[in-house]
Amino acid sequence: MITQKTETDDTRQLVDFERVLLLEPFTGLRAIFDALSRDRKALCAAMNETNSYEEMLAKLGYGFTLTKQIHVQDAFTRLAPAGRIKAVLPYYDTSTQSSFPTLINMDATVTTTAGAAEYFNKMLSVFRTQSRSASKN
Repeated sequence: MITQKTETDDTRQLVDFERVLLLEPFTGLRAIFDALSRDRKALCAAMNETNSYEEMLAKLGYGFTLTKQIHVQDAFTRLAPAGRIKAVLPYYDTSTQSSFPTLINMDATVTTTAGAAEYFNKMLSVFRTQSRSASKN
């Protein structure tokens, strides 16, 4: 038997997405999501339809660039309109005592370090699990 997704399912999924996104462990993801798009339906769909942080960015139309290091203060000096950076997200995780900076660029690319990509990939996986379990309840 095939069940069809209804508008109510989509609405519930979006509500659960928003509710889980407000939880403290996901402040870094929330900042990235806010900088990427204001279209919450597109963000929710991208999160549900992909398996990794890089795939999610691609689904939203962003390229993905890894760099060895990001100098956050320097990046702030290159914010648009003078520079090519749309947003500087200097996320610091207190539990790991690590910095995971991310740059959203004007050319629709996201620049981050390998450590930040790995961290946000794990956070996206945890977020996806919590969001889906919230939808089941």
